Amino acid sequence: MAAGAVVGAWMLVLSLWGTVMGDQNITARIGKPVVLNCKGAPKKPPQQLEWKLNTGRTEAWKVLSPQGDPWDSVARVLPNGSLLLPAVGIQDEGTFRCRATSRSGKETKSNYRVRVYQIPGKPEIVDPASELMAGVPNKVGTCVSEGGYPAGTLNWLLDGKTLIPDGKGVSVKEETKRHPKTGLFTLHSELMVTPARGGALHPTFSCSFTPGLPRRRALHTAPIQLRVWSERRGGEGPNVDAVPLKEVQLVVEPEGGAVAPGGTVTLTCEAPAQPPPQIHWIKDVSDLRGGWQALWKGRGWKP
Repeated sequence: MAAGAVVGAWMLVLSLWGTVMGDQNITARIGKPVVLNCKGAPKKPPQQLEWKLNTGRTEAWKVLSPQGDPWDSVARVLPNGSLLLPAVGIQDEGTFRCRATSRSGKETKSNYRVRVYQIPGKPEIVDPASELMAGVPNKVGTCVSEGGYPAGTLNWLLDGKTLIPDGKGVSVKEETKRHPKTGLFTLHSELMVTPARGGALHPTFSCSFTPGLPRRRALHTAPIQLRVWSERRGGEGPNVDAVPLKEVQLVVEPEGGAVAPGGTVTLTCEAPAQPPPQIHWIKDVSDLRGGWQALWKGRGWKP
């Protein structure tokens, strides 16, 4: 397949019109092809142009020209003078310069600064806690992001708001590793919190990954909701912080309780409190804890 056809079929062509004054920033995804245009170059041979590359693959400036051989599978000059990078990688980050002379003798310079990126997988919270204890440090879990470049950052959120470590009630232990072959990053962020006594009973935690390049979307974990318990009392099991009972409400469905004989009425006793109160049903001054089913069915009611 001719080079021009390849460009039209599947390549990412980056066109920056006009005479270049200073570097143009180019961002490309790892593994994708990139074409850099050489401004001012004649579209067809003969051409007077020269590409110079200074990247992670070079110790000094690498020079390429239309008359020269391709640089292995890394880069080659196309017939129109543009530079092709078939599969851009981390080592291709750097500076690319082209100097072209038109047939009328006008010289034009094109300067590019190339950076690459890789979107990691969706972050996860591993080893999440099942519950938290008020007044003492608790490990919520470890947020993990794998396979990204550049490294980016992890942030914890509580009820949708960013948690800021203060070294007291909130602390974060972070670790960044880089794969020796791919160069991609793995991030770990372990969250420790000390819930306040009398605070929220069911806090929701989540974690987000922020890419290391601008204008890239953040990635979020699924949220986890944990229950906060108070300290153990008298050797008994954990007790949730007390919430006093303020009112008891009887909810009747259907509203008003009027139904045809044989119909169904649902009664719900709402008594919000912690610890949950014991509820006893009484009908016509009779305690329904024993033979309540017989009482209700004998009167034509259904529980």
